[in-house]
Amino acid sequence: MAALELAMQGLAVFGLVLFAVLWLMHFMSIIYVRLHLHRKRSEVKQSFSQLAGVSLLKPLKGVDPNLISNLETFFTLDYPKFEILLCVQDQDDPAVDVCKKLLGKYPNVDARLFTGGKKVGINPKINNLMPGYEGAKYGLVWICDSGIRVKPDTLTDLTNQMTEKVGLVHGLPYVADRQGFAATLEQVYFGTSHPRSYISANVTGIKCVTGMSCLMRKDVLDQAGGLVAFAQYIAEDYFMAKAIADRGWKFSMATQVALQNSGSYSIGQFQSRMIRWTKLRVNMLPATVLEPVSECFLASLIIGWAAHYIFRWDMMVFFMCHCLAWFLSDYIQLTGVQGGPLCFSKLDFAVAWFIRESMAVQIFLSALWDPTISWRTGRYRLRCGGTAEEILDV
Repeated sequence: MAALELAMQGLAVFGLVLFAVLWLMHFMSIIYVRLHLHRKRSEVKQSFSQLAGVSLLKPLKGVDPNLISNLETFFTLDYPKFEILLCVQDQDDPAVDVCKKLLGKYPNVDARLFTGGKKVGINPKINNLMPGYEGAKYGLVWICDSGIRVKPDTLTDLTNQMTEKVGLVHGLPYVADRQGFAATLEQVYFGTSHPRSYISANVTGIKCVTGMSCLMRKDVLDQAGGLVAFAQYIAEDYFMAKAIADRGWKFSMATQVALQNSGSYSIGQFQSRMIRWTKLRVNMLPATVLEPVSECFLASLIIGWAAHYIFRWDMMVFFMCHCLAWFLSDYIQLTGVQGGPLCFSKLDFAVAWFIRESMAVQIFLSALWDPTISWRTGRYRLRCGGTAEEILDV
């Protein structure tokens, strides 16, 4: 009985600590979003590298309804010195025709098309980008996914953050306004749960970066072995960021979000993507096994039980009140990340928020169940530490 009582006391203390940590994360992310994101250019201090040349590496595979409009936003960037390096693995890929169309439409833009890739490891994105990386002529490289769309001043915003001691500038992932409930679900996740963890990590000095839109110093990457050094990993963005941090460089976050605008999306695709990301985190960072307790419903249960055990408060009343407070703070954060009016109603938000929170534990358990992932056209078996091996059909 003494051991059971000690265990209950320990769980109660854990619940109180969890409460303090999670709400600190809420407040940090909300305040950061309000103070840092969507600042006008006049409010940003111009840095020494504003006019530095930038090589944009664009990995492309396949065509979706928004590809040409997304890609065209890069050809209309308002920046004095940059090149666009379009990389397509397969010469028969329909993305090649899209690229040629834009190259013909914008002959005055410094842009080149690379096809065929270069096999240097198991990561298909790195393999695809290798010819472009080797042909890059500027000291800053901007790796940006195919589904991202930008504003004319996005590149200026990125280089403004590339100050003397900064080696990597990244954009907070978010989602463009699109039609349908699946789009709302994605927008709610990338405006609530994801930025809360992402921003809190970066504010407290933990290097948390996604590779959707990253501006990096090419000489620092070359010191780490170039892109080829990261071809053994599926999560190449994490290891590139780690290599830059290990060499003493700081990170900075752009004031504009990395706006995802894929033309192909569904609830199933969103769920598969979340499972794949969780698998990668579990294999790279074993502490990820604690991730479920940072989700609203499970955290509220633990904290509610702690409040009942220590203060004799009604557990279910506390659970409901805590979930409501979480819900409201998430809405406040979402509006801050959006930087303007939402394209869906408060009711749509409530439904999407509830479904996303309900999916969280199931996604985590699904990730633990199977150590293999499917990405692009390949299947991979993950190893502890972040490396992987390709599963070849016999």
